[in-house]
Amino acid sequence: MSTAQTPQPDEPAAPAAGAGAAAPSGPANRLRAALAPHPARAARPGPSRWARRIAAGVVTGALAWSVTAVLAPHTALSRQAGAAVLCATAAVLVQHVLGLDRRLDEHSGALAAHSRDTETLLSGAADAVRDGLRRHDDRLDTGLTRHSADMRQLVENRIAEADRSAGPYLPPAQIRVDGVPELAKGFAEVLAPGTPLLYTFVRLEMGRVVGHMADLASLSAECPGENHDWLLSLTRAAEHSICATSTSVDREFWNSEPASRYLQAQREAVERGVSVRRVFLLESARELGDPLLRLCEEQELLHIEVRVSILPELPPLLQRGTTDDFIVYDEEASFEIDQDLRDVNVRTRLIARHDHVEDRMKRFRELWEAGMSVRELEVRVDDEEDGTWMVDAVEPS
Repeated sequence: MSTAQTPQPDEPAAPAAGAGAAAPSGPANRLRAALAPHPARAARPGPSRWARRIAAGVVTGALAWSVTAVLAPHTALSRQAGAAVLCATAAVLVQHVLGLDRRLDEHSGALAAHSRDTETLLSGAADAVRDGLRRHDDRLDTGLTRHSADMRQLVENRIAEADRSAGPYLPPAQIRVDGVPELAKGFAEVLAPGTPLLYTFVRLEMGRVVGHMADLASLSAECPGENHDWLLSLTRAAEHSICATSTSVDREFWNSEPASRYLQAQREAVERGVSVRRVFLLESARELGDPLLRLCEEQELLHIEVRVSILPELPPLLQRGTTDDFIVYDEEASFEIDQDLRDVNVRTRLIARHDHVEDRMKRFRELWEAGMSVRELEVRVDDEEDGTWMVDAVEPS
């Protein structure tokens, strides 16, 4: 009886390479081939394999029975059958164990090959991504450089056109554009691939500034809260005069850090020949005292002209005017701060309309003429402390 193994129809045959079949190419095809289940992994022991194992076990059991019957003919039939069954079972188990070891080896080899294919594929994909990003960065750098050059040329052309068509609104001094190319270059460098936070920050700041410039085309712009940047920039831009009012609302402002920078900017403006005047507006004579006197003397030391007006003591015509804080620069633009009912600064406005600026300057001149100088303020404070001055004795009619 032959024990040779018969062909196994359930095992997958190797795919034949047809004439028109093409090997997988490209990252997508290689990835699909690497992730596809391996043939050895897909194989499962089928019914025919177990049939072969049982047949081999039956043959082994029959041989064992025959040998037992020949060598021990007087042995009981049950013992001969038990020996045959035991040998048959052992033959089947041995075949099963050997088959498991063989499939385990096949699976291990398939997994190792799959891991090598996956590593090769991922390495190739990473190289392709790096090459793509490098080419993208090169194109972006080239585009930003060209954009900066175009922006510089555009600005220079516009300035040249403005110089050729100078009208009554062109200022006497030529517009300075020395920093425009450097500004455009700085924007391009920050907007280049880098920190996403800085990229977003620069875009937002540019949008905010451009929005204010667009508003100023109508000679008016505003922003929420108190804008110290506008305050400092306007002070540095002034060329002739700065006329300011200061109410009790911003009295605490003069002890803050922005106030130090503001006073320093005004000191530099005075050194440039700019006339700086300020009127402190008091709601009541009870606000007179040494703190106000020291504040006025401090600003006077910076060559800022200072006066103090007590609103209830002004003529009725002046009492009906506005008491909001405002600063007029070069008699061309008015910087104003609006307060809510709790005296909180809620909005900053910059208005350059001629009629509005004229009204502000008229109001400032009236308050200035009615105000006390620092020397007169010293006498008034001394009289208040000695009790020789009636504080708010006369109510306005």
